[in-house]
This record gives sequence, C-alpha cells and structure tokens, in this order.
Amino acid sequence: MPKESNNVCEESLFEQLFMKLAPELRSFLYYKFRDLEHAEDIIQEAFVILWKNCLKVLPSMAKSYLYKVSQNQFLKLLDKDKVRQKHLELQTDFNNIEDPDFELRHQELSQQLSKAIDQLPDGQREVFLLNRVDGRTYKEIAEQLEISVKAVEKRMSQALIKLRVICKNI
Repeated sequence: MPKESNNVCEESLFEQLFMKLAPELRSFLYYKFRDLEHAEDIIQEAFVILWKNCLKVLPSMAKSYLYKVSQNQFLKLLDKDKVRQKHLELQTDFNNIEDPDFELRHQELSQQLSKAIDQLPDGQREVFLLNRVDGRTYKEIAEQLEISVKAVEKRMSQALIKLRVICKNI
C-alpha cells in the first residue's frame, strides 16, 4: 500500500484532485448560489489558493479545504456586490440634488476616493470597506476573515494612513 503524500504539491496528484473535485464543487456552488459563471470563477480561484498553500494541505484534507475556500470566496463576492449596491444607492441619492456644481464636485471626489481605495492592498481594502461601508465592527470582521481583532485594527490603521497619503497627493 503506497504511503500518502504529506501535501498536494505533486502536479499529478493536484491534477487528479482537480479532475475529481472541480465538477463536484461546480455542482455544490451552483446549487447553493445559482450562478454558474461565478461558480466556475470561484473554483479556479479555490484551486489557485490550494496550489499556493499546497505544502500545508494533506491530500486527505484537500476536499474539505477546497469547499471551505470556495464558500469563503463566494461570500467575499457577495460582500463586494453589497458594497457596489450601496455605492449605487448613494449615487442615486446624490443625483437627486439639483445643484450641478455640487454634483460635479461630488462625482470628482467619489472617483478620487474610489481610486484611492483601489490602491490599497487587498487585506486593507477589505477591512476598510467592511467597516466603513458595511458598518461592521472589528470583531465581526475578524470573525468573517478568520483573523484576530488586532490584525483588523492594524489593517485599518494602515489603510487610513495610506488613504491620507494618497488623498494628499491627489
């Protein structure tokens, strides 16, 4: 009986996992979220994450790891959609204001802020948006991202510092 590999970094084993688990994941994600296009994108992302962490994942744990990563990726996608929706609602509210000069300044400021937020590293941007747009507490963010509250505080602090620097240069 062959000994189980200590990780999934061997290309042939990784390919076997992909061939076996990708269709299962596709069905799971489509059944759960009813969006085939996003399901396929998430599957690709999940396998990229598995490959990046292949030294840490035993072959016997790969399936549960992929399901957890896939579900987390989809939840992140839903959070991003919520942020976009809130931003669109805010734009709609401001479009009802009749002062064209105010509207122009608001659009410029909004574009500059969006560009500044886009320049933040992923972790900082995610924490910033979850806190400032979604209104989540540091504790809620820490639980969602599976990191400590201190890590959330640090990311937020770094994001605010970086945004100040970027906005001063605009």
